[in-house]
Order: sequence, then structure tokens, then C-alpha cells
Amino acid sequence: MTEKCTLGLVFYPGMTALDIIGPQQVWSTLPGVELHRIWKTLDPVKTDDGMTILPDTTFENCPCLDIICIGGGLAQQMVEDDPELLAFLRKQGSAAKFITSVCGGSQFLAKAGLLQGYRAATHWAARGQLAALGIEVSTKRVEIDRNRITGGGVTAGIDFGLTIASILYGEEIAKITQLLVEYNPAPPFDTGSPEKAGPELVGKAMRFMQRMLG
Repeated sequence: MTEKCTLGLVFYPGMTALDIIGPQQVWSTLPGVELHRIWKTLDPVKTDDGMTILPDTTFENCPCLDIICIGGGLAQQMVEDDPELLAFLRKQGSAAKFITSVCGGSQFLAKAGLLQGYRAATHWAARGQLAALGIEVSTKRVEIDRNRITGGGVTAGIDFGLTIASILYGEEIAKITQLLVEYNPAPPFDTGSPEKAGPELVGKAMRFMQRMLG
């Protein structure tokens, strides 16, 4: 692919910054990509870790997107039934070449009616919630089901971003991009999935998350 690709990242209050910043960093290095950071207004958006980020595009003036992407967040329950947001996702999803999400963002897509009949990934702690919406849940770090591409939790956004880079521009460009961002993860602990962490640590993580949610 050599023509321009118009790509939209949907922001909202309480989102997890890394869900979107990870793939954004990957895509910003690609040739011909036009990135839009989207919310209802251009007012600053506060993420769930207290960071403030600035949209540059509104729902009203957003162009037709080739790719739409939305992430998750600790406070996403506050906005995931927002009719204006869901209507925007439906409108863009009706024409987008790829409909995508990272982490709990797949729940927004499901509620917008964009994942029925598709497999989708999400954060491990949200798998039950996604299944309750009638979606076939994938435990993959990145799930590709036709033109629906969904990533697992938070850090999976980088893998997700590189996967889309490969689809758009080929494997070599994606490999170069991976090298440019020096994506060579070597975590100090091998507990990055519930399967690896085991039930005791998963239980502690769930309780910790519940305290964070208040």
C-alpha cells in the first residue's frame, strides 16, 4: 500500500493512554499515514492515569476513515453507552476498511453493533464482559477476523500496531518500524497473562483492580 491512509484514534475521558499511544507511535513512523485524534470536542481529555492529552479532530469534522481504533480504560464504563460516541463508531465503521480496538475498546465496538459474528480480543479481565455482549472472545494478543483487528490489554497495542503496519505496508516495513521503536520486550517476570500468572496472582490482580475502580 502506497496511497494515503486516514487513521482515527478515538479519545475519551478515563481512557488508558498506552492503549492508543503504543499503536500511535508505531503508525506515526509509516509513510502516507494521516492520523486523527478524535473526541466530541477539542477540549483536553484526562486519561485514567491522570495524563492530559489533546484531541485534534471532533466527531463533527472527522473525515471518512480508512481505519478506526478505540482503546479501553479503567473509567470506560462511564462513556461506553454514550449514544453520540456509539453513533460515531457506527458511522465510521460503515465505511472503514478496518475496524479495530485495543484492550477494552472491543466493548465499545460490540455495543455499537460492529463485532456481531466476529471474534475479538480484549483485556483478560474483560473477557467475561465481552462474552456477555454475545461476542466470541479470543485470547490471542492480536486477533484478526476479516477486517476486524483487535488487541489484548494495554501493551498488546504495540503488537497490534505492528500487525496493522504489516497489513498496510508489508512485512519489511513493519520489521523496520519495530526496529526503529526498539520493540524488543524482555520483561523481568513471566506473568503477563492469566495463564502464565496462575489463579492466585490473578485473584490478587482482580482485587487490586477493583480497589482502583473504587
